[in-house]
Amino acid sequence: MKPDYPQDIEYLNYLNGFLTDNRKQRFEDVLQNRTKHFTVAVEDVFQLHNTSAVMRSCEVFGIQELHVVEQQFGKSIDKEIAMGAEKWVDIHRYNSNVHCVEALKAQGYQIVATSPHESDSRLERFDISKPSALFFGTERSGLSQEVLDAADAFVHIPMVGFTESLNISVSAAIIIQDLTNKLRLSTIDWKLIEEDLLSKRIDWARNTIKDIDFVTARYMGALESKE
Repeated sequence: MKPDYPQDIEYLNYLNGFLTDNRKQRFEDVLQNRTKHFTVAVEDVFQLHNTSAVMRSCEVFGIQELHVVEQQFGKSIDKEIAMGAEKWVDIHRYNSNVHCVEALKAQGYQIVATSPHESDSRLERFDISKPSALFFGTERSGLSQEVLDAADAFVHIPMVGFTESLNISVSAAIIIQDLTNKLRLSTIDWKLIEEDLLSKRIDWARNTIKDIDFVTARYMGALESKE
């Protein structure tokens, strides 16, 4: 869905007039570490704070997009846990696992199930070269059979203790940090394209400026008066 506000340089320049130099530089610094090479999908997580914590990990480690399946337990993001991450990460919602998988495959992502499997890869050996959508399952039963059947690859975190699983938010943080760190040390072209950079500069400026609807309306009014 296209935003109901301009996505162009002129609009960004106008918005920049409301931001401090420090804020604008901070945006630029963070954007240099943002990526869509990896994206994350959480599947129908029952405990809301876990989805919010995964979003926070995405933001901290530079994953720009989070995909949330809300087949049974759809709820709003817990802002107390996300701690503002919802302002900086793009959230895409789906009403079924199938729709989420289909949408990500159409964007060129391989589907990666974060689950033990006979053909899985240990985290340290995972091939980071392909654009990948990392799927995390529910706390109760893990990933659905639909996602497991659609998966192009599998990855798991090696464990050496008695406990055989981790909380979803912990698993996501470990995997995201490990793979994004390897990505930044690689020669892969993983950064956002110019179109995405412009879009995020505008979105983040809008999320920062008070009374943004009034500011935008004034900008649009000024444009109309020139025509």
